[in-house]
Amino acid sequence: MNGSGRYFIELAYKGAAYSGFQVQDNANAVQAEVEKALRIYFRKHIEALPETAWAGQVPFTLTGSSRTDAGVNARQNFFHTDCPIPLAENTDRHIYHLNAILPPDIVIHGIIPVAADAHCRFDATARSYSYYLYAAKDPFLSDRAFFFPYRLDHEALDAAAALLMNYEDFTSFSKRNTQVHSFICRIEESNWHQDGDCLVYTVRANRFLRGMVRGLVGTMLRVGRGKVDIDGFKAIIEAGDCSRADFSVPGHGLFLNRVFFPYL
Repeated sequence: MNGSGRYFIELAYKGAAYSGFQVQDNANAVQAEVEKALRIYFRKHIEALPETAWAGQVPFTLTGSSRTDAGVNARQNFFHTDCPIPLAENTDRHIYHLNAILPPDIVIHGIIPVAADAHCRFDATARSYSYYLYAAKDPFLSDRAFFFPYRLDHEALDAAAALLMNYEDFTSFSKRNTQVHSFICRIEESNWHQDGDCLVYTVRANRFLRGMVRGLVGTMLRVGRGKVDIDGFKAIIEAGDCSRADFSVPGHGLFLNRVFFPYL
């Protein structure tokens, strides 16, 4: 069918109700909801295809760009899928109806035709995350930022964030049971700043390890509270031992801001 091919699906979501971005056994994930919406909406189109057109394949099996953990939010993330239906036609209408099917905490922003070999995970050149904290009790922030009512040394936080730019081996900030073979990451941005009532840490890198941002934030908060000095923080980075880092900050304060591609 003309127009069929590979597509990137751009979406945003609030992660509180999900075990993570990608499908997992015995737990609901963002991917499962999007695949279900695609199959419901396009069912009649798929059934109208000749049996040989899509034989032996399951339409709308999605590949995710970034494996966000349980509770983590995203302002922008991507799936890619190979589809026998020309999604590039009537895109706005498709997006409208898919969003009507999806739960209110997931929204599709775009359906983008790409090259047949485009890959939303491996083609990404960088990702940007922000972690939000607030110090004064606020019911309107409780589900999207971490309540942290402690005095912090902002100069120490800034020094710790800047120090990270000098390193590439982040073994200390990767949780165990990871499947990666390299712990090398190039951090391109690392800073703390104020955003309204929230203190925000933003980091951009070419890749991230499992639990890395939360490990960075949790460990820097120890620096900000004076529990670890900057030399101690340097020693944690260089130790290559995740037991030295602090991964205790919750997922709901973390947002994936953007995924960067050379062709989008």
